[in-house]
Amino acid sequence: MQDADNSDETLNLTGRLLIAMPGMGDPRFAHSVVFLCAHSQDGAMGLIVNKAMEGVQLSSLLEQLEIALARPELDSTLYFGGPVEGGRGFVLHSPDYISDLNTLTVGDDFSMTATQDILEAMATGAGPLRSLMTLGYSGWGPGQLEREIAQNGWLECEATTDLVFDLPNADKWAEALRSLGVDPVTLSATAGHA
Repeated sequence: MQDADNSDETLNLTGRLLIAMPGMGDPRFAHSVVFLCAHSQDGAMGLIVNKAMEGVQLSSLLEQLEIALARPELDSTLYFGGPVEGGRGFVLHSPDYISDLNTLTVGDDFSMTATQDILEAMATGAGPLRSLMTLGYSGWGPGQLEREIAQNGWLECEATTDLVFDLPNADKWAEALRSLGVDPVTLSATAGHA
């Protein structure tokens, strides 16, 4: 006989992608794909991976920090990671780079570093092979993300390096939905009842 009480089991979506549903009430998250760096009973923290900040380049941030960019091809577009701490940088990257100060390992394929040493390494070409630099992050308090999922605000799917780092930003939302077998065209902004 199975124990019917599963209240000790906590939903843990660390390392997964959140896909904003069309009815998302917050326009900052419309059509967003969020990589969850951490999720526990204490809340969740993630980075939006498909909202490039047009015209905002890594080189301009490095210049403000007085870090020289060694080669122009090392420059990249910065992303809007979320509405929390918009002046703080976060780098989601492949696990081949580990900061001497602090790198959060998220599963086998992803790491996240938010210390200046990764920017110094990226500026010289010694950083991670794959990376995405965001300003700000997305955060949820205890139980908030679970409520938003229950209210049809988010779907979740597996995070692949191809989807996060390689696909064009305009394709990431639809491709994340397709990975679940969902056709983006069939989604409605409101939940329906038959």
